[in-house]
Amino acid sequence: MAIKFKDYYETLGVARTATPEEIKAGFRKLARLYHPDVAKDKATAEQKFKEINEANEVLSDPAKRRRYDEVGADWENPAGPSARPDPRRGRAGTADEDSFEFGGTGFSDFFESFFGGGREGFGTAPRPRATTGRGEDIEADLLVTLEEALRGSLRKVTLRRPGNNGEAARTNTYQVRIKPGVHEGQRIRLAGQGHPGHGGGAPGDLYLRARLASHPDFSVRGTDLHFDLELAPWEAVLGVQAKIPTLDGATTLRVPPGTAAGGRLRLRGLGLPGDDGVRGDLYASVRIQIPPTVTTEEQALWEQLARVSPFKPRSKS
Repeated sequence: MAIKFKDYYETLGVARTATPEEIKAGFRKLARLYHPDVAKDKATAEQKFKEINEANEVLSDPAKRRRYDEVGADWENPAGPSARPDPRRGRAGTADEDSFEFGGTGFSDFFESFFGGGREGFGTAPRPRATTGRGEDIEADLLVTLEEALRGSLRKVTLRRPGNNGEAARTNTYQVRIKPGVHEGQRIRLAGQGHPGHGGGAPGDLYLRARLASHPDFSVRGTDLHFDLELAPWEAVLGVQAKIPTLDGATTLRVPPGTAAGGRLRLRGLGLPGDDGVRGDLYASVRIQIPPTVTTEEQALWEQLARVSPFKPRSKS
C-alpha cells in the first residue's frame, strides 16, 4: 500500500520559510486547541494532536527539517536522488517480503518510513539472509504524552506483517502498558514479536521506543518540567497570585514583589516521576512582557514613575 506524503508545513499552518520561532508559535497555537485534555471531541482531537506533534518533531529539529526539505514529495521516486531504503523493512531491498506497517504508535507510516523506527536506517547496505539463527529485532517510535508519562496508560498497537511464500498478510494487536515515569528514548520490549528466526531459530523482539510528545506549555528536562511565566511589569514589581497550568490541573503560584526577569519559581513535586516513583519539580521561569502600545494616560503615568522612582539601572549609575 502506497504511503502518502505528509506536508508538515501545512499541518502547522506555517510557510516553508518559517523561522524556528514561527514554527514554535504555530505548534503551540494548534496544540492548545487540540490537546485531548481540553478538546470536546476527544477522538478527533487526539488524532489531530498526534499529527501536530509529528510535524513539530520534524520541523523543530534542524537536521530532520533539512533532510525533509531536501527530499520533499519526491521521496519515494526510486530513480531520483531522493531514493532511500525503507527503514521499517527487516532487510533492505526486500520490501514485498519484509515490509510492515504500525498502527497506534502515534506516528504515521510516512514518518516511520522516512525517519526511522525500523531495524535499518538510511543508506544501510543489504545483508545476506541467514540460513539459521535468531530473527531480527523490530523497532518503532511510540508517541507518549506527558500525561501518560505521569500516570501511565494502556495503548493498543497493531503491526501488519505481509505474508511470506504466498501466505496472507496478518495483523497482530498488542496491549502495550506504558508505565508511569517512562522517559525519552526508553524502550518497551515485546519479547518474541520481531522477525521470525531462520532454520528453527528463536524470533527477534519488538521494541517500542518512547518519544515524549511536545507540550504547548511545558518543556522537559529529566523529571523536571519548565514553564514560561509571563508577567506584566507591575506584576513583577508588586507581586501577584498567578494561575498556571500543571499536569494535575491549574494551580495558583505566589509571585513575590520585586521578582526579576529570568528568575525561577519552583513548585515541588509537580514534575514527572523518576524510576523510583519520586516526582520532579515544576519551574516557572519569569519573563517580563512589555505592552506593545500605551494610551496617552498610560504614557503620562510611566513618565511620572520615571521622575519619582529612585531606581536606576546599574548600567546608568
